[in-house]
Amino acid sequence: MTTSANKVLLLMAHPTNHRSEINAPMFQIAQKITGITAVDLYHEYPRFNIDIDREQQRLLEHDTILFQFPLYWYSTPAILKEWQDLVLEYGFAYGRDGTALHGKRFGLVLTAGGKADAYHAEGYNHFTIDELMRPLEQMARMTGMEFLPPFALFGARTARDDGGLTQHLVDWQVHLNQLVGGA
Repeated sequence: MTTSANKVLLLMAHPTNHRSEINAPMFQIAQKITGITAVDLYHEYPRFNIDIDREQQRLLEHDTILFQFPLYWYSTPAILKEWQDLVLEYGFAYGRDGTALHGKRFGLVLTAGGKADAYHAEGYNHFTIDELMRPLEQMARMTGMEFLPPFALFGARTARDDGGLTQHLVDWQVHLNQLVGGA
């Protein structure tokens, strides 16, 4: 049995995954790739009772950590924030002896309902995705992880009808295989 060059932990947070046209098929693709541990946080912790020790162990066992989520009110769904608040403890993820995540890679996988041109200073949302995701980038820096460029799908609400979903899923599978391969 061969092992992957890079173990990837994908933490998916979608509160209504059963209604998802994009995140659900992305998650299903990830589940089929050797070297990826795909976790549906809302399914695993429906009452937000997060097992801190278990989640910290998962982090220790992986080289790359991905947060997958639909962009809700310019941020992550609630369970992902709860996960960060509980799992990324002082002394484990940051602070004097908190070096457990140093050298790991961290990336965001997000879907946004608005089109790409809505995410700039003159656009509908007035900020770029990079600007909106700064708190997560800072979390990565604070915990000693390398922050990867976000893998984003804009116009998610209409992607299926516009014909963009199929290509996005192909690109997603390529992206995951590259991460597992160490790229």
